[in-house]
This record gives sequence, structure tokens and C-alpha cells, in this order.
Amino acid sequence: MPIVIPEALPAYTILEKENVFIMSAKRAETQDIRPIEIAILNLMPTKIETETQLIRLLANSPLQVNITLIQTATYQTKNTSAEHMEKFYRTFNDIKTHKFDGLIVTGAPVETMPFEDVDYWNELTEILNYARDMVTSTIYICWGAQAALYHFYNIQKVQLPRKLFGVFKNTASNAHDPLLKGLDDAFYIPHSRYTTIDTTALRNTKDIAILASGTQCGISIAKTIDNSMFFLFGHTEYDRETLKSEYLRDQAKGVSINPPVNYFIKGDLSRINMKWNSTGNLIFNNWLNYYVYQVTPYMLGI
Repeated sequence: MPIVIPEALPAYTILEKENVFIMSAKRAETQDIRPIEIAILNLMPTKIETETQLIRLLANSPLQVNITLIQTATYQTKNTSAEHMEKFYRTFNDIKTHKFDGLIVTGAPVETMPFEDVDYWNELTEILNYARDMVTSTIYICWGAQAALYHFYNIQKVQLPRKLFGVFKNTASNAHDPLLKGLDDAFYIPHSRYTTIDTTALRNTKDIAILASGTQCGISIAKTIDNSMFFLFGHTEYDRETLKSEYLRDQAKGVSINPPVNYFIKGDLSRINMKWNSTGNLIFNNWLNYYVYQVTPYMLGI
């Protein structure tokens, strides 16, 4: 089954060229099934890139998935055209009375700021509470995961001595958790962040289960034991060249940064070892299947 997105969305043309099974909303209306309703709160400045990455992963499933893109009303992006945002995005006020099967909250480039100093923090906490009450299961990514853990469990973030930047080896803490079904004994996840979570506080929280971690990157995946929240501290959704783009961007700004580890082949910036592609596809496919589709009610309601 396909992912359902507007034909005018830039992701439609990109994914169609990749032979990803997508469908326009008009054609989807002829399908006599109840599609899975997934919302994406996109906090990244690179809106089009991020929405395309996530839609690509959500399309790798036998389920028909409807996508609703959400933006904050209290902060207007400066990196994506107002026309794109107005045409394809909705605000929380537009959807707060609706239920969704699943929600994805992305990261944001605000991780070194205190949470309460983020312009849209109050609005975000409203959305987090809404997700807890109105969404079957939510994935929080990178800073989004840190924000959710802080809001719900008062778990603090910790400044790292240097940016955690590259592709890191992970192993499962619970290899039998359905989210990790099909993954190898060792698997790789990109990380790109200046902060980490208070690991001791996280491990001492009885409602949280650690699913995967690595020697160099620390905890990469955790979840609540009721399966309603998943915390991905890395970026399994990243494209092949996302880390390269971040590296070149920071270099151009004069930021002192080392090349991403375990990423360029023999230091050649034109050769990239993409060793996390299957990991990302499996994690999002497993989430959709085991933690959304299998448990969400058939009649979702408004």
C-alpha cells in the first residue's frame, strides 16, 4: 500500500523518481480501506528535506498512510517559503480536536538553549500533552526526544565536550522488542548533536526501557513501557548526504568541527558509506506495524 501525499508536495516528485509507492489524495479516495493517520511536527529548518526523509521511510510499509504536516504557530520558519508552509502545513489549532494513529516530532537546532527559552516551548508542551492523550504512539527524534523526556519526566540534557557527529555502532539492549525486529546484532545510527540526555536519570526512570545503545554514542533508542512514546536520539531518517551537508555548512560558517566519524570512505568527501539505511527502514516499518497499526482502534474518531 502507498503513502498518501499531495502531488504538489516536493517529496512527491522526489520519491516517485525513487520508485517509492506513493499515491495522490484524489486516487486514495477510491480505496475502500481505513488508512493509518500519521502527523509530523516538523521543527527542523530544512522542512522539505526533513519531510521527504520521513515520508520515504513511512512509505516502506504495506499500509496505506495519510500524512498531515504540522508547524508551530508561535515561530515562523525563515528557511522555507511561506507559500510552501501555507499550502502543505497546518498548525496545532487546526488539528488539536483530531486523533491520530501516530505522531513524529522531529529534532530542532535549539539544543544548547534552555528548554523554556525556546520561542515555541509553551506551544510544544501543549502538543506533547495532546500526543499523550490523543495519539496511539509517538516517535520523538533527537532534540524532540530530549524535550519530551524533560517535559514528562524532568530528565535534564547534558552538554557534551564536543559535538557527537557521525555514524555509530549500536547493539540492542532488548533484541526481542518488536521495534528492533529484523535488525542485525550490530547496527549503525547517525548522530549529530551537542548535548545528550542524563543517562543515569533515564535508566532510573521505571517507566522507560532502553532499547539500543553504543559505546561511543550512548543511548540511541528508548521507549515508555506502555509503548506510547519512542525516543530516537539519533537520526535513522537521514539521507546519504545529510551529514556531509551539515559538515560543509558548519565549515563554511567557520565552526571548528571534525569530519563525521565512520562516514566518509578513507576521508574522501565524495565517497560515503551509508550503513544505516536498512536500520531506518526497519525501525519505522516496525513502529508502524507493531505499535500503531496492530493496536490503534479501527474507528479512530475525530
